[in-house]
Amino acid sequence: RRCYGFFHPRLPGEPLIFVEVALLQGMADSMPPLLDETADAADLGKATTAIFYSISNTQTGLKGVGFGDSLIKRVVETLRAEFPQLKEFATLSPIPGFRGWLGKQADALWTATPARTRQAIEKQLATPGLAADALLAAVDKPKELDDKSPLARWLQSAAARFLGKELAPNGRPLDAVARFHLGNGARVERVNWLGDPSAKGVKQSYGLMVNYLYDLKRLDKHRAQLAKGSVPVSKAVENLLD
Repeated sequence: RRCYGFFHPRLPGEPLIFVEVALLQGMADSMPPLLDETADAADLGKATTAIFYSISNTQTGLKGVGFGDSLIKRVVETLRAEFPQLKEFATLSPIPGFRGWLGKQADALWTATPARTRQAIEKQLATPGLAADALLAAVDKPKELDDKSPLARWLQSAAARFLGKELAPNGRPLDAVARFHLGNGARVERVNWLGDPSAKGVKQSYGLMVNYLYDLKRLDKHRAQLAKGSVPVSKAVENLLD
């Protein structure tokens, strides 16, 4: 793991913003392995992916200043110079706005769910005529669900819609973390089941996390796409929306 930050001489030893990075073979889908201090050291010569798993502003007075974009670019340049074999630059990010949004949209989403999917979820929960409030109660225990089950698939599909389809009236993504990364040219790459199984992760987003991919050749294209009201997403995320 690495940690990079921007500093100012008037605040010695205190970063304005910092980012934590893990160097891995492949894209990370869960937070606990990244934080496991007892794990064996990785072979950095075989690392193919840099995962940005925490980006933190430390100065409230500088909120809104675009340090994050600049810091990510500098870190990518630094890592590519040191590890030219790196092929992917991505995040493992929380979805802090998802639970609140789903609570407001559950009725509409459940009504719009195809009949076959509704029947499969009702069979899974042994609850004919399932109502939205009971649905939310069931997904509130994600650790008890199989990630391939109809209900888990429904929850991931809802998250994909939240991230990839729903925009505010001003055309910006609803989720604050999504606004940051998508505004910097990333795309929604993958929704991860139980990416953060902690109490905080379950409270924010039922344990779901998301990878945002920084495709260095398509950052400007993705920004332009978002400016036109369309969120750039991967094929895997599109499949969740079907």
